[in-house]
Amino acid sequence: MSNIVKRQSRNRKLKRKPIGLLLVILAWSLAMGWLLALATHTQAATPTSEIGTVDVVPAQYQLGQELYIENCSTCHIALPPAVLPTQTWKNLLEDTQHYGSQLKLLVDPPRILVWKYLATFSRLQLQDEQTPYRVNSSRSFKALHPRVKLPNPVQIGSCVTCHPSAANFNFRRLTPEWENSN
Repeated sequence: MSNIVKRQSRNRKLKRKPIGLLLVILAWSLAMGWLLALATHTQAATPTSEIGTVDVVPAQYQLGQELYIENCSTCHIALPPAVLPTQTWKNLLEDTQHYGSQLKLLVDPPRILVWKYLATFSRLQLQDEQTPYRVNSSRSFKALHPRVKLPNPVQIGSCVTCHPSAANFNFRRLTPEWENSN
């Protein structure tokens, strides 16, 4: 009799093991799913600060954007890449003469990161279009400002007239008179 009781007891223990194992797997899966959902939600959540750039910049281009702003906004307002065509940005990155100033060119890897950012968010140049080096001669700039009466000559400092936060690379915020007119 005692062998039968032992065997029954052993069978009950074996039957409990799969249930216990299933409970452990279920708990682990729920915990991992919760952590994954938390991580995904955090990355996809809209930041609490205002998005100032014209385009929302994915993570793989953000360092390039930061380097671009850091290098260009020391002398003037950094323009959104969409204002000038890709060829203009390429030429500007390769030329030490920058609108009458002598510049030290960026070296790799920062140059590559800035280039990837600018190339991704700039506009294509039409085949018969001359490469513009001034904002007011850019087809893209004119397309982005269709109803704006621009000062003559257009200067990069003029941006703050309509975009008061342009110095902080925020071109979404407009002065009240422009917000109300659109």
